[in-house]
Amino acid sequence: MALQFLRHLIRPSLFQRTFTTSSRPTRPSIGPIPLRNAISALPMRALPASRAHKCTLIQVVRGGRGQRKVRKLRSPALHNRPEMKGVCLKVGTTKPKKPNSGERKIARVRLSSGKIVTAYIPGEGHNVQQHSVVMVRGGRAQDCPGVKYHLVRGALDLGGVANRITSRSKYGTKKPKTAAV
Repeated sequence: MALQFLRHLIRPSLFQRTFTTSSRPTRPSIGPIPLRNAISALPMRALPASRAHKCTLIQVVRGGRGQRKVRKLRSPALHNRPEMKGVCLKVGTTKPKKPNSGERKIARVRLSSGKIVTAYIPGEGHNVQQHSVVMVRGGRAQDCPGVKYHLVRGALDLGGVANRITSRSKYGTKKPKTAAV
């Protein structure tokens, strides 16, 4: 195995050199082994720094690793933007996946880029209808297949959730006024 590895790493012209051992007679068990001397005397082929420590021995012998696949985008229609404006084409409900039940509110939205996506409307109640201008952000609805986007509550035509006390920033609700005593 070591010899095959050397053949791949070292140029053949260097490998055919003869190596001399010391002229002093020694016992075979103590004397230097010619192959070890050959390995230390030969210059090794320099591997790129980025690849040298990541490859296994077999991968180096076979020519190194291939390139990694590019990761798929979670929300491809936004294309490296945090949010995008769009116009609602249709508003409706859908049923969630198997263990859950209920009605999930969704909207078909034409983005300003021209792409049409399905977006989830979070929170209780909404005032979205056809031709409403809404803000779309990334983030899938876990129990709705094919829904990879959310509408932003409290932005543009979509109002915030009424009477929301906790997590108000997610639902576009102002802090309620407390009565002064």
